[in-house]
Amino acid sequence: MTTRLLLLGAGRSASSLIQYLLRHAPTENWFLTVADVNPAHLAPVLAAHSQYARAVPFSTDNETALDELVAQADVVVSMLPAALHPVVARACVRHGRHLATASYVGPEIAALHDDARAAGVTLLMECGLDPGLDHMSAMRAIAGIRARGGVITSFKSYCGGLLAPAAEGDNPWKYKFTWNPRNVVLAGQSTAKYLENGHPRYIPYQQLFARTEAVSVPGYGAFEGYANRDSLGYWAPYGLDDIPTILRGTLRRPGYCAAWHALVRLGLTDDAVNLGNAETLTWAELVAAYLPSSRIPHLDTPVRLAAYLGLNPVGEEMGLLNWLGLFSDRPVGHAHATPAQLLERLLSEKWQLQPQDHDLIVLQHQFEYELGGVSHRLTSSLAVEGDDATHTGMAKTVGLPLGMAVRRLVRGEVAQRGVLIPVAAELYEPILNELAVEYGIVFHEE
Repeated sequence: MTTRLLLLGAGRSASSLIQYLLRHAPTENWFLTVADVNPAHLAPVLAAHSQYARAVPFSTDNETALDELVAQADVVVSMLPAALHPVVARACVRHGRHLATASYVGPEIAALHDDARAAGVTLLMECGLDPGLDHMSAMRAIAGIRARGGVITSFKSYCGGLLAPAAEGDNPWKYKFTWNPRNVVLAGQSTAKYLENGHPRYIPYQQLFARTEAVSVPGYGAFEGYANRDSLGYWAPYGLDDIPTILRGTLRRPGYCAAWHALVRLGLTDDAVNLGNAETLTWAELVAAYLPSSRIPHLDTPVRLAAYLGLNPVGEEMGLLNWLGLFSDRPVGHAHATPAQLLERLLSEKWQLQPQDHDLIVLQHQFEYELGGVSHRLTSSLAVEGDDATHTGMAKTVGLPLGMAVRRLVRGEVAQRGVLIPVAAELYEPILNELAVEYGIVFHEE
């Protein structure tokens, strides 16, 4: 009997997922419906697979259409924005359909656990990259340490989507968007919480990008990591309730965080206040509007900014800000916007992946543990480069694990019902093995 799969959303990170589902549709007896706001771009991809797939238009604000699509499916896969997943999950529970996504388990999803179990439904969350591969690889390493009798005393995990070295070119930020630009602009806008030597640590947003740690990845050199929002939530899922140190963070190339910290201090990442600005306002005028009045007439805006933030006028941070065009006469091009919206608009042009660009996914776990009275350190690193601007490393590392989880869900290899994340060996072991054997996506331990 044919299993009907429904994929909601076919944005920039869905290319590898769609390829995977189409690859296995004939042998697994699947029929895939891809529902997207603009399905026209899928026509070339699906043309050769019309026997196993179709694309349909779908608007996220049409709950009636969503309900109908879910009712017609056996398993639902969502690549929609995370804020829409509660609506999708409720529809899945209502119709008795399994759901798989790459997004975090939020409070609304967690609250559906008992209802999902009662309906015989699995809501399989956090099966992408981060969250997803980070869980799977961490749990495999933790199991390996414990199998040898080790006691883990410190766990740090960092992940980042960046540019492959060959694609960095003359971009001093060494960064372009491989994920939702808005999420990047608003990253970290809450207090980060982690544990260090048994003591809770908190970093407010205003200081987050000023407190980084150096990270080195074999073959790819130096990075810097800043703390994610809440590392403490991983105690229980990872079985690390008694660990003295636990921290999860995001990776960027050296220099990025200091320059981003300047944008935060200036106020350009604020998304709460509408400036009421004209679209003809220039970037130089916008930046100047954030600076205190100068006692020296006609002082250049970059000089005033450097003095205000205590930066070297010819230092690296100012060079990065200037490269973005913050001091130019270019219009902001968006009226009545928040500073974050204006910054996102600017960065979406400066940081857009070009067809020839290759992105880079880097994920590293750092463990410290005691074994036989001796202290040990284990580092597990993953680096994946994209093929081009469509088949990115981000698309691979988000889409492939999700597709593999769907395959096991459809096969009946996931017996547990309710809200799940991939921290059980019966789920993460076959996925990690398939990634290694079929796609060369391998974690290297030192």
